[in-house]
Amino acid sequence: MTNDANQSDTEQQPNTEQRADTGQQAGNTASSERPGRKFLFDLGPLVVFFATNYITGDFMLAVKILVGTTVIALAAGWVLERRVSMMALVGCVAVAFFGGLSVYFDNDVFIKIKPTVLTCLLAVAIAAGRLLGRNPLGAIMGSQIRMDDAGWRAISWIWVAMFLTTALANEIAWRSLSTDDWVTFKVFGITGISLVFTVISVPIMTRHQIEE
Repeated sequence: MTNDANQSDTEQQPNTEQRADTGQQAGNTASSERPGRKFLFDLGPLVVFFATNYITGDFMLAVKILVGTTVIALAAGWVLERRVSMMALVGCVAVAFFGGLSVYFDNDVFIKIKPTVLTCLLAVAIAAGRLLGRNPLGAIMGSQIRMDDAGWRAISWIWVAMFLTTALANEIAWRSLSTDDWVTFKVFGITGISLVFTVISVPIMTRHQIEE
């Protein structure tokens, strides 16, 4: 009887430890996922950029603050989450590069064409990858969502359309609007385009998502 009891305890112990490990992993996942925090890091610098330009009327000052707050947001994301998404990193580098050029040459064109250049490059990279049988978008977002091949293929082309739409809209905006109006478009217009395509993408991602 004693041996049977010991054997029973031994057989139950791995299950108990497995449940504990599973609970710990779930807790870690829950603690690392902060949608509100990610939203703040993504849109915070843009809101500060808009507010600075609106209050001071100094566009170059607003650009400097945009670059600074974007770098700070990226660093804060790393400190708090211990990870940085590839899209956030690419966006930060682009803001620092084009914003730095605008400040250095005292020319607002550089920061204004940044959305066009960046979104065109992303669209080309995703489209070329798909045509070559690769999944660049999955490589970027694979840690955030798991989908089957059909889902990644559909979402990839939707994102290509989103980036090209953003590029076209930005080209029209910076060439035809005043600087102040372009800032408004940059903060609210481009964000609106992203939200529209996100709404389109959600049902597809849900339908093709692979449960862990």
